[in-house]
Amino acid sequence: MNTALGANAVANAESGSGPGEPATPRVESLDDLVGRVLDGRISPAIADATASLGFLTQQGVRHASRECSYRNHVLSLRVEDAVGSCAVEPGELAEEVVLDCVGAPVRELLHHPSAAVRTAVLDAFLMWTGPHARRAEEVVIGRGNSLHKSVQRARAVVDLVPGKPERVLVVGVVNSLLQQLRERGCGYVPCDRKGGVTEWGEPIATDAHAALDGCDAVLASGMVVGNGTFQPLLEHARATGKPFVLFAQTASAVLPWFLGSGVTAVSAEPYPFFWLDGGPTAIYRYSVQGMFRT
Repeated sequence: MNTALGANAVANAESGSGPGEPATPRVESLDDLVGRVLDGRISPAIADATASLGFLTQQGVRHASRECSYRNHVLSLRVEDAVGSCAVEPGELAEEVVLDCVGAPVRELLHHPSAAVRTAVLDAFLMWTGPHARRAEEVVIGRGNSLHKSVQRARAVVDLVPGKPERVLVVGVVNSLLQQLRERGCGYVPCDRKGGVTEWGEPIATDAHAALDGCDAVLASGMVVGNGTFQPLLEHARATGKPFVLFAQTASAVLPWFLGSGVTAVSAEPYPFFWLDGGPTAIYRYSVQGMFRT
């Protein structure tokens, strides 16, 4: 396991600047961040950057001893040596959409009608211009079966939630994360647009915003970026001061830009994700505190 964030990176996060850049006005919204990219304020490389490769990953899993199955579809786009991703609903993107992205300028794709395309290409560009390894704590998820790796990742993610909140709103239900909260004595409200029940038969809420006032911390999937629900959660965290922690396969390089601007911590997991490989994989942890439990 590598060391935690350096003092300069933490100072930048607390001042509202992006990872690895000098202190600048805090990022207010995704539109604000995209505007900075298009204006060349993040990197002048935007002038010539293109998406060289696009692909869809379709995954289904049922961990040993677990009752529930998961199904994930993820759009990924490559810019130079970086791959950015955005989870999508099954069947949401046709193959033609993905192929049309190949060779297209990043500038154009940031205006694409599909939010998934816009998210994936923004993620890829930001990861290329500021790789996670330069500015975050790398945590290796060791080899093992799918359940073992899921539990390892969940432990590393939940470690980012500060203190011991009485009730955590969990947006994007992953049963291994709920298990970690249960083991730490934290109550939670599971929320996912698909509804249903958790591994323990608990009803899953479908309206995250209706549950916010009854919770004192938020733990959310990066999918909130792709489905348009990130900004209201961010504004609630800013207004109330509640911890707002994100576990991000979608938009893993996007969300660290909001550290100290409503976001408390991010577990960033770029492609390839832990569920694709039984061997060691990595996640990258960011926190405005710059301190991590191990």
